[in-house]
Amino acid sequence: MVSDLSKPAVPAIEIQNLRFQYGEKQVLHDVSLSIPARQITAFIGPSGCGKSTLLRCLNRINDRIPGARITGGAIRIGGIDISRPDLDLQMLRRRVGMVFQKWNPFPKSIYDNIAYGLRIHGEKSRSTLDDTVEHCLKVVALWDDVKDRLKTSAFGLSGGQQQRLCIARTIAVKPDIILMDEPCSALDPLSTLKIEELLLELKKDYTIVIVTHNLAQAGRCSDETAFFYLGKLIEYGETVRMFSAPREKQTEAYISGSFG
Repeated sequence: MVSDLSKPAVPAIEIQNLRFQYGEKQVLHDVSLSIPARQITAFIGPSGCGKSTLLRCLNRINDRIPGARITGGAIRIGGIDISRPDLDLQMLRRRVGMVFQKWNPFPKSIYDNIAYGLRIHGEKSRSTLDDTVEHCLKVVALWDDVKDRLKTSAFGLSGGQQQRLCIARTIAVKPDIILMDEPCSALDPLSTLKIEELLLELKKDYTIVIVTHNLAQAGRCSDETAFFYLGKLIEYGETVRMFSAPREKQTEAYISGSFG
């Protein structure tokens, strides 16, 4: 694996020699990388290469799958090893939010979708909830569209709007990191463009890690790119450099469309 080592900044996420398996099948092999704060890092690679598995390790959502386990190495967020058995998973997932491939608003109103996370963490102030809902909807450029129907079902929104609502719901609890697993794969080109524009705004305040099969999207949005193949990290570095002058033949073949 080749990586760019020129950045001395303290990473938001530090992954060291990570090994992970489902049952007897090992799917990640000694993955090591440092993910910088307040940038967009893209995970790319063919289907089944382990990129989504790694993403889901970052907030331990893989814990819900029987037989899934980390078998070596470590992930540190803010210097804390997140595999610690005494770790508060609710707090981890508040700090490390997740946006999924298929938008998944709760069967609630637009307002309650965003307020939900605050409420389960004990927030009862109506003014705080109102302000947060308005702020988050403005951040994702939905406020003008929905401000007069906040009490209506979130399912009444278009697919692209529902995905932006899910992003608003994620940022309502003020995470440090946002994980995104193919967030635009089910969206039309215009909705995809709006999400990409939103990501570029969000990185001013959040560290974003995105899994994408869309190489053009990775090139447009990400600052850093990690290329995976068969559970191994092949190359990691600045997106501009990797897309113009990859150092590994496998990376060049994938980016050029020779395989994958």
